[in-house]
Amino acid sequence: MDKKVKIVKRAMDVIGASIGLLVTAPAFALIAAAVKLNDRGPIFYRQKRAGAHMGAEGDAVQVYTYDMIKFRTMRVDAEKGGAPVRAAVVDPRVTRVGKFLRKTRLDELPQLLNVLKGEMSIIGPRPERPETIENLAAAIPFFEERMREVRPGITGLAQINLDYMGHLGDDHELSHLRKFLVNPFQLDYQNAIEADDMRTKILFDFVYAASLERLSSFLRTDLEIIARTPMVMFLGKGR
Repeated sequence: MDKKVKIVKRAMDVIGASIGLLVTAPAFALIAAAVKLNDRGPIFYRQKRAGAHMGAEGDAVQVYTYDMIKFRTMRVDAEKGGAPVRAAVVDPRVTRVGKFLRKTRLDELPQLLNVLKGEMSIIGPRPERPETIENLAAAIPFFEERMREVRPGITGLAQINLDYMGHLGDDHELSHLRKFLVNPFQLDYQNAIEADDMRTKILFDFVYAASLERLSSFLRTDLEIIARTPMVMFLGKGR
């Protein structure tokens, strides 16, 4: 990442997150009340996520973990067994309020606090759970490169081009590539589902990482993402 980009990006994160928290404060109160009234459980949900920071090419991967904050969209006992359970397109664990929050991406708003703490960026690749990283790296070539010196983000190219689950729609301009993205190595079914979603997202993550090499391309890309994100929230889906 270009040094100028790194400075400007962090400045935009701090200013943007601060303004975002002030502007959305009324929404925080309404969403918190809706979540609480829905099933009386906790308002927020904290989940361990990982972000990989890599130095010069060839250096060892250094992974940090942090607690990503979201408005709770699932039942309190969604992972009562203690083991991670992958979300599904039709997931009975999602509450009525949670369905709306996911569709509009409003469940992501508390991550502005993660941005202020320097754990995330407003724009960047979505962070994965630490338990899945090893499997994804084994199934997807160059998986680790998606977050070279790039903090995970709340929104990004993948988020505005794909749905909540990271799927390509049938009308998407890249839908003709589905045969190369959906289980191309014929993996075990459960592992294949997890890798398929990331294999699609990573295409956009690489494009975004490339934009960070120059200040002009970074600003152009970030401004486009910022402009399109509200429409994605309003329509309840990506591109």
